Amino acid sequence: MFTRVRRVLPLPPHQPSGYGGDTYESVRASTRIRHVIELPNALWHVSEDPAIEVFAPHHRPGHALDKPVVWAVDTWHMPLYWFPRDCPRATWWAREATTDDDVDRWLDGDRRRRVGAFESAWLGRVRSVRLYAYRLPADTFEPWDKFFVSRETVVPREPVELGDLLARHAEAGIELRIVPTLYPLWDAVIRTTLDYSGIRLRNAVRR
Repeated sequence: MFTRVRRVLPLPPHQPSGYGGDTYESVRASTRIRHVIELPNALWHVSEDPAIEVFAPHHRPGHALDKPVVWAVDTWHMPLYWFPRDCPRATWWAREATTDDDVDRWLDGDRRRRVGAFESAWLGRVRSVRLYAYRLPADTFEPWDKFFVSRETVVPREPVELGDLLARHAEAGIELRIVPTLYPLWDAVIRTTLDYSGIRLRNAVRR
């Protein structure tokens, strides 16, 4: 399932946790995918580029955070990036304030469930893209919304190939929905009491 992978990423836990120590062990590519690394507190940057040697702060014009930074995400939120870079996608899950009615309707009654959705036009790309996760040292990062940012240049550790993204979601217990267009679903999700994330929605089909 994995190609040329020296390390296999952990499946994310169902709930976020604080930042602390971590452990890992090397495995062969032929080893069955399992929890061989436990890094619930790590920070990551996911990319289609397998050869990034340094992350320099950069500015995103029009972004709410109007300053040059390096972006990272923790292990629990990393599945938000288990998609091709430009693929529009939506993900939702329960938070403390989520009502039981919304849990029943959107999460099949399970507060620990996470659901992701993307458009059918992207299925081929989701199947074929090769993604790499770079683990980043946490020293200079600070939390911002669901992410972490650093104002300093960051040198990552070696990249880890994520492999089959559909299998990644399945093994992490994340339901994936493939829809013709995201907007009807997205417009409904944002009116609920759920927590949610929408990425690259500007690329979604409008019908």
